[in-house]
Amino acid sequence: MAGPADKKTFNPASVRAPFGHYSHGLLVPPGASLLVTSGQLGINPDDTIPPDVTGQAEICFEAIGAILSEAGMSFEDVIRISGFVTRREDFPDYMAVRDRYTGSLKPVSTLLVVGGFTRADFLVEVEVTAAKVF
Repeated sequence: MAGPADKKTFNPASVRAPFGHYSHGLLVPPGASLLVTSGQLGINPDDTIPPDVTGQAEICFEAIGAILSEAGMSFEDVIRISGFVTRREDFPDYMAVRDRYTGSLKPVSTLLVVGGFTRADFLVEVEVTAAKVF
């Protein structure tokens, strides 16, 4: 069974080093199955929403973990993370949560500040792509 060692990361010396726990590029081996998630919002199954980005980001990553698990994957298989926050000052809190969930392989990552989501109380949304050779 393939794992993180079957994927190759790229961080060329001619490119500024990543700002955090991610890679600039990642190559997936031939034959890998891809899983792409929809953006997950920080809302619990009972429709409660934490008031802070940390609580919401944890819900996002827990939901992603459940999707990965159902697909026979884990955070070790995540190759790309896209995060969206509504406030620039939430970057450090979001990244701290993201870094707790990423595996030993540093996926590629994008983090954007957006104007908002479908409801004003949503502060963060996260989507991932995962790849695994079964």
